[in-house]
Amino acid sequence: MASSFLCLSLLFISLSTAGGFMYYDLNRCVFNSTEVKDIEYVRSWYCNKVEFIRFDSSVGKFVGYTELGVKNAERLNKDQGQLAAYKAQKETYCTHNIGIWYSNILSKSAKTSPTVKLHSMTPVSSHHPAMLVCSIYDFYPSEIKVSWLRDGQEVTSDVTSTEEMADGDWYYQTHSHLEYTPRSGEKISCVVEHASLKEPLKTDWDPSSDPSMPESERNKLAIGASGLILGLILSLAGFIYYKRKARGRILVPTN
Repeated sequence: MASSFLCLSLLFISLSTAGGFMYYDLNRCVFNSTEVKDIEYVRSWYCNKVEFIRFDSSVGKFVGYTELGVKNAERLNKDQGQLAAYKAQKETYCTHNIGIWYSNILSKSAKTSPTVKLHSMTPVSSHHPAMLVCSIYDFYPSEIKVSWLRDGQEVTSDVTSTEEMADGDWYYQTHSHLEYTPRSGEKISCVVEHASLKEPLKTDWDPSSDPSMPESERNKLAIGASGLILGLILSLAGFIYYKRKARGRILVPTN
């Protein structure tokens, strides 16, 4: 078997109150693909947490680990019918179910890139008048790093983040909050680092496209941006007019 493998197990426990002993057996399929050669069926029997006998399809027989286990292994290995029945479990128990496990469970183990949404909201109680929320959805595995940049510099204060929360479909979500006092012309970004990403994913905040911002505020931003552009156009027109006037001016020498 490959050094890295996947294992799904079905545990059967039977209890006996007499004398306080606990007996149980464990069936498991160890595999790293759906290929038969990459599948191993193992059944172990335990008494009071001690494994005393095991059947391993890769070995093809029972193996004892205690005095009682060795005696039972010798007996079972002589029973060709019993031995054949356990050898068949690789096919009937493992191969039959691994296709289901692989499609329904293991397909989720692939690294899934996160979806990032950035929006603003009004802080409930804070010494800052504004707050940005960076929401990250649909990522796997759960380990993730979220940070904030303000004009290219990482922000470490007034930042709070939730734990990675399971969505119930093998994916996760998390939310990071930045409380701040807005400055004119600044650039704020949410940076996400995850195993599925070749490089950090940076999302810049664009207040004009923020659906959570009131329409009146977006209108103010639009009017302000329009005024700024108009001012630049008028300044440029005035500069061009001045240059043309300067070229056409005749300088008269004086005595």
